[in-house]
Amino acid sequence: MKTLLVPVALHDALPSVFETTRLVAQRFGSLIEGVSLRPALAEYVPVDMVGGMTWLRDEEADRAEAEEAGGRFVAFMDRAGIPRHARDGLCVPENVAGAGPRYRWRQDVPAGDGFLGQYARLFSMTVVGRPGSQDTSPSMATFETALFEGGRPILLAPPTAPTELGRAILIAWNGSTETARAVAFAMPFLHRAERVRVLSVEGGTVPGPSAEDLARALACEGIAADHRALAAGRRTPGETFLAEARDYGCDLLIKGAYTQSRLRQMIFGGPTSHLLAHADLPVLMAH
Repeated sequence: MKTLLVPVALHDALPSVFETTRLVAQRFGSLIEGVSLRPALAEYVPVDMVGGMTWLRDEEADRAEAEEAGGRFVAFMDRAGIPRHARDGLCVPENVAGAGPRYRWRQDVPAGDGFLGQYARLFSMTVVGRPGSQDTSPSMATFETALFEGGRPILLAPPTAPTELGRAILIAWNGSTETARAVAFAMPFLHRAERVRVLSVEGGTVPGPSAEDLARALACEGIAADHRALAAGRRTPGETFLAEARDYGCDLLIKGAYTQSRLRQMIFGGPTSHLLAHADLPVLMAH
Protein backbone atom coordinates (compact mmCIF):
# COMPACT_ATOMS: atom_id res chain seq x y z
CA MET A 1 0.00 0.00 0.00
CA LYS A 2 2.85 2.37 -0.88
CA THR A 3 0.92 4.41 -3.45
CA LEU A 4 -2.64 5.70 -3.03
CA LEU A 5 -4.65 7.40 -5.76
CA VAL A 6 -7.35 9.88 -4.74
CA PRO A 7 -9.67 11.18 -7.48
CA VAL A 8 -10.85 14.55 -6.18
CA ALA A 9 -14.17 16.17 -7.03
CA LEU A 10 -16.39 18.39 -4.91
CA HIS A 11 -18.86 16.26 -2.94
CA ASP A 12 -20.08 15.90 0.64
CA ALA A 13 -17.86 12.91 1.46
CA LEU A 14 -14.61 14.62 0.47
CA PRO A 15 -13.42 15.20 4.10
CA SER A 16 -13.96 11.50 4.82
CA VAL A 17 -12.09 10.47 1.66
CA PHE A 18 -9.12 12.61 2.73
CA GLU A 19 -9.12 11.32 6.31
CA THR A 20 -9.53 7.70 5.24
CA THR A 21 -6.58 8.12 2.90
CA ARG A 22 -4.52 9.74 5.64
CA LEU A 23 -5.12 6.81 7.99
CA VAL A 24 -3.89 4.36 5.36
CA ALA A 25 -0.89 6.51 4.48
CA GLN A 26 0.12 6.83 8.14
CA ARG A 27 -0.07 3.06 8.50
CA PHE A 28 2.06 2.24 5.46
CA GLY A 29 4.13 5.36 4.76
CA SER A 30 2.29 5.82 1.47
CA LEU A 31 2.66 8.38 -1.28
CA ILE A 32 -0.77 9.96 -1.83
CA GLU A 33 -1.48 11.31 -5.29
CA GLY A 34 -4.54 13.48 -5.79
CA VAL A 35 -5.93 14.04 -9.28
CA SER A 36 -8.64 16.45 -10.32
CA LEU A 37 -11.74 14.70 -11.57
CA ARG A 38 -14.09 16.55 -13.89
CA PRO A 39 -16.60 15.44 -16.53
CA ALA A 40 -15.63 15.19 -20.16
CA LEU A 41 -16.69 18.18 -22.25
CA ALA A 42 -18.71 15.84 -24.46
CA GLU A 43 -21.07 15.18 -21.55
CA TYR A 44 -23.96 17.59 -21.80
CA VAL A 45 -26.94 18.60 -19.74
CA PRO A 46 -30.39 18.83 -21.39
CA VAL A 47 -32.23 21.93 -20.19
CA ASP A 48 -35.07 22.36 -22.68
CA MET A 49 -36.47 19.06 -23.87
CA VAL A 50 -39.39 20.82 -25.62
CA GLY A 51 -37.19 23.03 -27.71
CA GLY A 52 -34.57 20.33 -28.16
CA MET A 53 -31.84 22.61 -26.83
CA THR A 54 -28.81 21.43 -24.88
CA TRP A 55 -26.06 23.27 -23.13
CA LEU A 56 -22.56 21.95 -23.09
CA ARG A 57 -20.97 21.98 -19.68
CA ASP A 58 -19.11 25.19 -19.00
CA GLU A 59 -15.45 24.28 -19.37
CA GLU A 60 -14.30 27.29 -17.37
CA ALA A 61 -16.67 26.42 -14.51
CA ASP A 62 -15.41 22.83 -14.52
CA ARG A 63 -11.82 24.06 -14.43
CA ALA A 64 -12.58 26.38 -11.52
CA GLU A 65 -14.27 23.53 -9.64
CA ALA A 66 -11.25 21.29 -10.23
CA GLU A 67 -8.96 24.01 -8.88
CA GLU A 68 -11.13 24.37 -5.78
CA ALA A 69 -11.08 20.60 -5.22
CA GLY A 70 -7.32 20.60 -5.59
CA GLY A 71 -7.03 23.47 -3.14
CA ARG A 72 -9.02 21.48 -0.59
CA PHE A 73 -6.79 18.44 -1.12
CA VAL A 74 -3.58 20.40 -0.64
CA ALA A 75 -4.99 22.30 2.36
CA PHE A 76 -6.00 19.05 4.08
CA MET A 77 -2.59 17.46 3.56
CA ASP A 78 -0.81 20.56 4.82
CA ARG A 79 -3.03 20.76 7.94
CA ALA A 80 -2.38 17.06 8.59
CA GLY A 81 1.37 17.71 8.52
CA ILE A 82 1.96 15.47 5.49
CA PRO A 83 4.87 16.82 3.46
CA ARG A 84 4.70 17.40 -0.26
CA HIS A 85 6.58 14.87 -2.36
CA ALA A 86 9.75 16.63 -3.43
CA ARG A 87 10.17 15.01 -6.83
CA ASP A 88 6.97 15.01 -8.87
CA GLY A 89 6.48 11.82 -10.82
CA LEU A 90 9.56 10.08 -9.41
CA CYS A 91 10.05 7.75 -6.46
CA VAL A 92 13.60 6.66 -5.68
CA PRO A 93 13.47 2.97 -4.63
CA GLU A 94 16.10 3.21 -1.92
CA ASN A 95 14.21 6.10 -0.30
CA VAL A 96 10.75 4.50 -0.33
CA ALA A 97 11.18 1.79 2.32
CA GLY A 98 11.67 4.15 5.24
CA ALA A 99 9.67 7.08 3.94
CA GLY A 100 6.72 8.46 5.84
CA PRO A 101 3.49 9.58 4.18
CA ARG A 102 3.76 12.35 1.61
CA TYR A 103 1.59 13.74 -1.15
CA ARG A 104 1.60 15.22 -4.60
CA TRP A 105 -1.12 16.87 -6.66
CA ARG A 106 -1.77 16.39 -10.37
CA GLN A 107 -4.32 18.72 -11.89
CA ASP A 108 -3.70 18.72 -15.61
CA VAL A 109 -5.30 15.36 -16.41
CA PRO A 110 -7.79 14.50 -19.16
CA ALA A 111 -11.43 15.08 -18.31
CA GLY A 112 -13.78 12.14 -17.84
CA ASP A 113 -13.59 8.88 -15.92
CA GLY A 114 -11.76 7.03 -18.70
CA PHE A 115 -8.41 8.44 -17.56
CA LEU A 116 -9.08 7.32 -14.00
CA GLY A 117 -9.67 3.69 -14.99
CA GLN A 118 -6.32 3.55 -16.78
CA TYR A 119 -4.27 5.57 -14.30
CA ALA A 120 -5.51 3.58 -11.29
CA ARG A 121 -3.62 0.54 -12.64
CA LEU A 122 -0.37 2.14 -11.44
CA PHE A 123 -1.36 2.43 -7.77
CA SER A 124 -1.62 0.08 -4.81
CA MET A 125 -5.16 1.26 -4.18
CA THR A 126 -7.67 3.97 -5.14
CA VAL A 127 -9.72 5.71 -2.44
CA VAL A 128 -13.21 6.90 -3.40
CA GLY A 129 -16.28 8.11 -1.51
CA ARG A 130 -19.32 5.89 -1.04
CA PRO A 131 -21.60 6.83 -3.96
CA GLY A 132 -25.11 8.14 -3.49
CA SER A 133 -28.12 9.41 -5.41
CA GLN A 134 -27.84 13.07 -4.37
CA ASP A 135 -26.14 15.66 -6.56
CA THR A 136 -23.72 16.34 -3.71
CA SER A 137 -22.82 12.64 -3.27
CA PRO A 138 -19.74 10.93 -4.76
CA SER A 139 -20.29 9.64 -8.27
CA MET A 140 -21.27 6.02 -8.93
CA ALA A 141 -19.47 6.29 -12.28
CA THR A 142 -16.21 7.10 -10.49
CA PHE A 143 -16.62 4.12 -8.15
CA GLU A 144 -17.42 1.70 -10.98
CA THR A 145 -14.65 2.98 -13.24
CA ALA A 146 -12.03 2.49 -10.54
CA LEU A 147 -13.48 -0.91 -9.61
CA PHE A 148 -13.89 -2.43 -13.08
CA GLU A 149 -11.16 -0.70 -15.08
CA GLY A 150 -8.37 -0.14 -12.56
CA GLY A 151 -7.43 -3.77 -11.96
CA ARG A 152 -6.47 -2.85 -8.39
CA PRO A 153 -8.47 -2.67 -5.15
CA ILE A 154 -10.52 0.32 -4.13
CA LEU A 155 -11.16 1.61 -0.64
CA LEU A 156 -14.65 2.95 -0.13
CA ALA A 157 -14.68 5.84 2.35
CA PRO A 158 -17.90 6.17 4.40
CA PRO A 159 -19.87 9.43 4.54
CA THR A 160 -18.47 10.18 8.02
CA ALA A 161 -14.71 10.04 8.46
CA PRO A 162 -13.40 7.04 10.43
CA THR A 163 -11.16 7.45 13.48
CA GLU A 164 -9.31 4.14 13.04
CA LEU A 165 -8.62 1.83 10.13
CA GLY A 166 -7.24 -1.70 10.00
CA ARG A 167 -7.18 -2.59 13.69
CA ALA A 168 -10.17 -5.00 13.60
CA ILE A 169 -11.02 -6.48 10.19
CA LEU A 170 -14.05 -8.45 9.07
CA ILE A 171 -13.83 -10.47 5.85
CA ALA A 172 -17.30 -10.82 4.29
CA TRP A 173 -16.56 -14.22 2.79
CA ASN A 174 -18.75 -15.82 0.14
CA GLY A 175 -16.29 -18.26 -1.44
CA SER A 176 -16.06 -16.25 -4.68
CA THR A 177 -13.22 -15.27 -6.98
CA GLU A 178 -14.00 -11.60 -6.33
CA THR A 179 -13.66 -11.92 -2.57
CA ALA A 180 -10.54 -14.08 -2.91
CA ARG A 181 -8.94 -11.25 -4.90
CA ALA A 182 -10.05 -8.69 -2.32
CA VAL A 183 -8.45 -10.77 0.45
CA ALA A 184 -5.22 -11.09 -1.53
CA PHE A 185 -5.06 -7.32 -2.08
CA ALA A 186 -5.82 -6.74 1.62
CA MET A 187 -2.86 -8.79 2.91
CA PRO A 188 -0.89 -5.72 4.05
CA PHE A 189 -3.84 -4.76 6.27
CA LEU A 190 -4.42 -8.30 7.50
CA HIS A 191 -0.80 -8.75 8.57
CA ARG A 192 -1.00 -5.60 10.72
CA ALA A 193 -4.46 -6.15 12.19
CA GLU A 194 -5.02 -6.91 15.87
CA ARG A 195 -8.13 -9.00 15.17
CA VAL A 196 -9.44 -10.69 12.02
CA ARG A 197 -12.73 -12.52 11.56
CA VAL A 198 -13.92 -14.46 8.51
CA LEU A 199 -17.71 -14.43 8.25
CA SER A 200 -20.02 -16.26 5.86
CA VAL A 201 -23.80 -16.15 5.72
CA GLU A 202 -26.02 -18.95 4.47
CA GLY A 203 -27.71 -17.90 1.26
CA GLY A 204 -24.97 -15.39 0.47
CA THR A 205 -22.28 -17.76 -0.82
CA VAL A 206 -21.26 -19.39 -4.09
CA PRO A 207 -19.58 -22.79 -4.53
CA GLY A 208 -16.12 -22.44 -3.04
CA PRO A 209 -14.06 -22.73 0.14
CA SER A 210 -15.75 -22.17 3.50
CA ALA A 211 -15.02 -19.46 6.06
CA GLU A 212 -13.15 -22.07 8.09
CA ASP A 213 -11.07 -23.00 5.04
CA LEU A 214 -10.06 -19.37 4.55
CA ALA A 215 -9.17 -18.95 8.24
CA ARG A 216 -6.88 -21.98 7.98
CA ALA A 217 -5.27 -20.60 4.82
CA LEU A 218 -4.67 -17.25 6.53
CA ALA A 219 -2.99 -19.05 9.43
CA CYS A 220 -0.45 -20.41 6.92
CA GLU A 221 0.25 -16.77 6.00
CA GLY A 222 0.90 -15.93 9.66
CA ILE A 223 -2.50 -14.29 10.17
CA ALA A 224 -4.56 -15.43 13.15
CA ALA A 225 -8.25 -15.26 12.19
CA ASP A 226 -11.37 -16.73 13.76
CA HIS A 227 -14.35 -17.73 11.65
CA ARG A 228 -18.12 -17.80 11.80
CA ALA A 229 -20.70 -19.33 9.47
CA LEU A 230 -24.16 -17.94 10.18
CA ALA A 231 -27.45 -19.55 9.23
CA ALA A 232 -29.89 -17.65 7.07
CA GLY A 233 -32.18 -15.39 9.06
CA ARG A 234 -34.60 -12.58 8.49
CA ARG A 235 -31.78 -10.22 7.58
CA THR A 236 -30.17 -10.20 4.14
CA PRO A 237 -26.47 -11.15 3.88
CA GLY A 238 -25.57 -7.48 3.37
CA GLU A 239 -27.45 -6.46 6.51
CA THR A 240 -25.81 -9.29 8.44
CA PHE A 241 -22.31 -8.31 7.35
CA LEU A 242 -22.79 -4.73 8.57
CA ALA A 243 -24.47 -5.80 11.83
CA GLU A 244 -21.69 -8.28 12.60
CA ALA A 245 -19.07 -5.67 11.71
CA ARG A 246 -20.56 -3.30 14.29
CA ASP A 247 -20.74 -6.04 16.94
CA TYR A 248 -17.11 -7.00 16.26
CA GLY A 249 -15.90 -3.41 16.58
CA CYS A 250 -14.73 -3.61 13.00
CA ASP A 251 -13.00 -0.62 11.38
CA LEU A 252 -12.39 -2.23 7.97
CA LEU A 253 -14.58 -4.57 5.94
CA ILE A 254 -13.18 -6.67 3.09
CA LYS A 255 -15.61 -7.72 0.37
CA GLY A 256 -15.52 -8.83 -3.24
CA ALA A 257 -17.72 -6.61 -5.38
CA TYR A 258 -20.55 -7.80 -7.60
CA THR A 259 -20.29 -11.58 -7.35
CA GLN A 260 -23.80 -11.32 -8.77
CA SER A 261 -24.17 -9.12 -11.84
CA ARG A 262 -24.81 -5.40 -11.42
CA LEU A 263 -28.10 -5.72 -13.31
CA ARG A 264 -29.32 -8.51 -11.03
CA GLN A 265 -28.37 -6.50 -7.96
CA MET A 266 -30.15 -3.42 -9.32
CA ILE A 267 -33.34 -5.45 -9.66
CA PHE A 268 -33.19 -7.85 -6.72
CA GLY A 269 -30.60 -6.27 -4.44
CA GLY A 270 -27.45 -7.96 -3.15
CA PRO A 271 -24.65 -7.59 -0.59
CA THR A 272 -22.60 -5.19 -2.76
CA SER A 273 -25.59 -2.95 -3.40
CA HIS A 274 -26.46 -2.96 0.30
CA LEU A 275 -22.92 -1.96 1.29
CA LEU A 276 -22.90 0.81 -1.31
CA ALA A 277 -26.08 2.20 0.20
CA HIS A 278 -25.46 1.68 3.91
CA ALA A 279 -21.81 0.99 4.84
CA ASP A 280 -20.71 3.30 7.66
CA LEU A 281 -17.10 2.07 7.77
CA PRO A 282 -14.31 1.77 5.18
CA VAL A 283 -14.76 -1.14 2.78
CA LEU A 284 -11.94 -2.61 0.70
CA MET A 285 -13.36 -4.03 -2.54
CA ALA A 286 -12.08 -5.76 -5.66
CA HIS A 287 -13.67 -7.35 -8.71
